[in-house]
Amino acid sequence: MGIQLMGLAHAKQKLQRTLSAKIRMVVSASTNVPKGHVAIYVGESSFYRKRFVIPISYLNHPLFQDLLNLAEEEFGFDHPMGGLTIPCSEDYFISLTSALNCS
Repeated sequence: MGIQLMGLAHAKQKLQRTLSAKIRMVVSASTNVPKGHVAIYVGESSFYRKRFVIPISYLNHPLFQDLLNLAEEEFGFDHPMGGLTIPCSEDYFISLTSALNCS
């Protein structure tokens, strides 16, 4: 009887390690953001938003601060995508980040 319980405990531990490894894999794949960067969702439609990964340094730029203020007015601190969501067109966001990249 003791041997069966030991086998059951071992199987339970192995299952927990396997599940936690799979969960870590899913989380790291969905949040694959390099150090010093942040993921931002951009789009005017509530049905489709595109994910961008930008350097954290962009957040201090005055033009980007305007977008953050717009996001705060629109969503407050409750972002529907679970991350920072900016309510602007993708074209505008791309042109802004391109300008910030050149400066």
